[in-house]
Amino acid sequence: MQSIREIFKIGRGPSSSHTMGPERACASMKNQYKTATAFEVTLYGSLAKTGEGHRTDYAIRQTFGEIPCHIVKNTQKTDLPHPNTLEIVALQNGHELARQTFLSVGGGDIRLAGEERAVGKAEVYPESSFTAIRALCEEGGVPLAAYVYRNEDGGLRRYLNEVWEQMKATVRKGLHTEGVLPGGLNVKRRAMELRQTGRREHNLIKKENFLISAYAYAACEENAAGERMVTAPTCGASGVVPAVLYYEKEMFGYDRDELVDALAVAGLIGQLIKTNASVSGAEAGCQAEVGSACAMAAGALAALHGRSIAETEAAAEMAMEHCLGMTCDPVGGLVQIPCIERNAVAAMKAYNAASLAEVVYDNRKISFDMVVRTMYETGRDLSSRYRETADGGLAKLYAEQ
Repeated sequence: MQSIREIFKIGRGPSSSHTMGPERACASMKNQYKTATAFEVTLYGSLAKTGEGHRTDYAIRQTFGEIPCHIVKNTQKTDLPHPNTLEIVALQNGHELARQTFLSVGGGDIRLAGEERAVGKAEVYPESSFTAIRALCEEGGVPLAAYVYRNEDGGLRRYLNEVWEQMKATVRKGLHTEGVLPGGLNVKRRAMELRQTGRREHNLIKKENFLISAYAYAACEENAAGERMVTAPTCGASGVVPAVLYYEKEMFGYDRDELVDALAVAGLIGQLIKTNASVSGAEAGCQAEVGSACAMAAGALAALHGRSIAETEAAAEMAMEHCLGMTCDPVGGLVQIPCIERNAVAAMKAYNAASLAEVVYDNRKISFDMVVRTMYETGRDLSSRYRETADGGLAKLYAEQ
């Protein structure tokens, strides 16, 4: 299993699979073929159908800079190795130098067609299931965060500190920014208003909900605007984990080391999902993005509160279980409706799952590994209309009105 660095990537929104992934694929071709005088990029599947709203074209042109680039969107081809497929041709004075097909597999990672491993990614964990990790940790009395640090290189804690600093910066910026999000839907930023409402609220449950929602909105609105953020595990689901950890810091004063350890646990859960299923909305629906983020946040909360590994597993499992079947139907191909609201609701759901786990963890019949496998099978069974194509669901009905 790969490093949890692959779950937390610092970059710009609005989509890890539609902007970060193609950007990395184009950069790879540009670096390999430095004598190329032009490039041609053909987008397929979800990249072709929602690429404009996800700013795929912009990311590609920015990467190639002054080198001419012709972009083709092929929405007809269906026999694809992955729903996010792009073919890049390097040209020198009109003659083909090379042609490569890349798959943008979620969370900003890319893979060459026909290869199993993401480009440039090494395996660092010998275990690849929660069951195996739990058994190992319980036998040796090792907390999950310590297990992560033991397998990663010595710079991981420093990197997670950078991740946490960026998460905080994104939330804070979002809380102090008003206006309308770009893209044409005229979606008003609401994070500041939600926070002000939460601060005035005297009912503790409502106060908590408003504040957690404000933090999720803040991060997601920054992502939708193409600002700097952290994938957790994707751009479209980048508000859930920051929201719950920011709330814990603000309300209960957890220190940096405790929050970074919670991030390590969240990253481990995310990487298990990515290894055994998918974090790509185009491959498995929004359950793979916001559902994964909800599981990561619930597990992080359980670990932060000092719960056992069994309770942490239960929290992550329940969070994912109750996101099963969630479709990815972005209105206008933008990462705004229903994405931003879904992050806020998932953040609150993560709290519910972590709380329930404290009581019911010892009589569970469903393991985390089982629910991850279920999520993936469910996602593969979903019609392509509900997997980030904007051809069905809310996107379709909104466009028809």
